[in-house]
Amino acid sequence: MSQNKDPMLKFVSRARQTPEKRAASARREDFDEIYAAFAEARAAEQASRCSQCGIPFCQSHCPLGNDIPDWLKLVAEGRLQDAYAVSSATNNMPEVCGRICPQDRLCEGACVIEQSGHGTVTIGSVEQYITETAWNEGWIKPVKPQQERTESVGIIGAGPAGLAAAEELRREGIQVTVYDRYDRVGGLLIYGIPNFKLEKHVVARRTEHLIKSGVEFNLNFEVGRDATFTELRAQHDAMLIATGVYKSRELACPGIGNDGVVAALDYLTASNKSGLKDKVPAFENGTLKAQGRKVVVIGGGDTAMDCVRTAVRQGAASVTCLYRRDRKNMPGSAREVANAEEEGVVFEWLAAPKAILGDSEKTTGVRAARIELGEPDETGRRVPVEIPDAQTDYEADMVIKALGFEPEDLPEMFGEPELKTTGWGTLRVRPSSLETNLPGVYAAGDIVRGASLVVWAIKDGRDAATAITAELNARAAASFAAE
Repeated sequence: MSQNKDPMLKFVSRARQTPEKRAASARREDFDEIYAAFAEARAAEQASRCSQCGIPFCQSHCPLGNDIPDWLKLVAEGRLQDAYAVSSATNNMPEVCGRICPQDRLCEGACVIEQSGHGTVTIGSVEQYITETAWNEGWIKPVKPQQERTESVGIIGAGPAGLAAAEELRREGIQVTVYDRYDRVGGLLIYGIPNFKLEKHVVARRTEHLIKSGVEFNLNFEVGRDATFTELRAQHDAMLIATGVYKSRELACPGIGNDGVVAALDYLTASNKSGLKDKVPAFENGTLKAQGRKVVVIGGGDTAMDCVRTAVRQGAASVTCLYRRDRKNMPGSAREVANAEEEGVVFEWLAAPKAILGDSEKTTGVRAARIELGEPDETGRRVPVEIPDAQTDYEADMVIKALGFEPEDLPEMFGEPELKTTGWGTLRVRPSSLETNLPGVYAAGDIVRGASLVVWAIKDGRDAATAITAELNARAAASFAAE
């Protein structure tokens, strides 16, 4: 590709374009990703729209601090291998973040040319293009540390925080074993996020890369069942807890135990396992399948969007999303809401469930109170207030609870009562090191910060790996000095 001596700042002459999106009628019929990949010329063209501003707000609004302006410039210049080197220097899974990060709320939302009315640079799509090119060209090689060390770290949880930490520790030559209760590596990347946002081969490819890099995985392993936490600590020089949060928040209203009321994670896991060709009785008998049913999803986050869009693809008769605030105050990605609407999902804003209608053997609907937004609370969000004597009934024979996730009781599960938690049940850590109150035991990701984004989990995993490496280095130095 010919290289322009001054390829940047083209945002005035070149309009913003995203990769081609499949028609809603077509994507309702399958679970394939909805966006096509950029071609080389188009990726370079869109990257060249970057203004190369002196203070890159895109970078400061990225949890990982990705050097976005530099790798956009490298793409515009046709230096893709260099672009991947810069992109991957701060991110262990750029191909994942390029697909599922809510860029509209992070880097792209902060883009200077977006604020000036020219339309943001399509950062996420270019990031995905860079990494897919790197995989296809064979630029991504297994980690080969300069020297292998004898110290080992045990990581509990094979989600993004654990995987990011594992790779960073292997770069230092530290031996790593990852324990996970599921049968595949990836955590919610595999079982929580649908294929139309993240196809599973993307995660499997990254897993294979880590295996070739020397990371050992011990799957179908439950701490407290297969080994106590104390036993694991005795096997390793340090431990990292990166379990995520999997306990579904409960809906407090009559009828919650009716047949037909299901938790979001159970529903999404069944769908993803079925897509992976696993045998899932609750999916096959229709308990966790939306086909032909009138579905109501309660919630307004990204998990709720995953549920409504999955139900559409499963052939639901209708799909309605109830959320107690308005569209402006919805926590999920605005892009996901728009995609769901295109696919036929109906959103009922300012509606809060008061009761699940029907009986223990059958759900027939949801009764919702009408809401108005009051004054902002301490978080700055306006508080939902019920309008007296105003309610609406919605037909439903399947109700999916997508109200978010909370931590499980890890001290009890692990048989480690000394492990301290916060009032929210998350693990208490020192902010500077992510070390818990137990010496040599660290924690990262959602189990520390609560349910959050994959990109934050990756950052925490990297930070934890840095702290663990520093501690192991200090121990090694002290041991050497004592000899």
